[in-house]
Amino acid sequence: QVQLMESGGGLVQPGQSLTLSCAFSGNDFGSYTMGWYRQAPGKEREVIARLSNDGHRLTGKSMKGRFTISRDKAKNTVVLQLDNLKPEDTSVYYCNADPRGGLYASPGPSWGQGTKVTVSS
Repeated sequence: QVQLMESGGGLVQPGQSLTLSCAFSGNDFGSYTMGWYRQAPGKEREVIARLSNDGHRLTGKSMKGRFTISRDKAKNTVVLQLDNLKPEDTSVYYCNADPRGGLYASPGPSWGQGTKVTVSS
């Protein structure tokens, strides 16, 4: 059974950066597609970035150039680097694990509890 635990959220000012981490508990971390999503109150969930088991990336249009996903296989961790944050990035950020391994339109079945990011001056 896969368990995911996000960390790193907080309050930052516009233009600043944050690093979010997701710790993966379970077997065969390297075979999973890992992803980050976010959902703000009253809004639909949106994909931020996904990283397949063979290194292919998918990044949401509004995040390209600002958000970067990476994987540390030695630590069973996936990291989301958030740069040049904007007030509209305020949301709860969720980690996702997909055992299919590729980049599919739908997320995998495993979710973390989320970590809140607030961007405000």
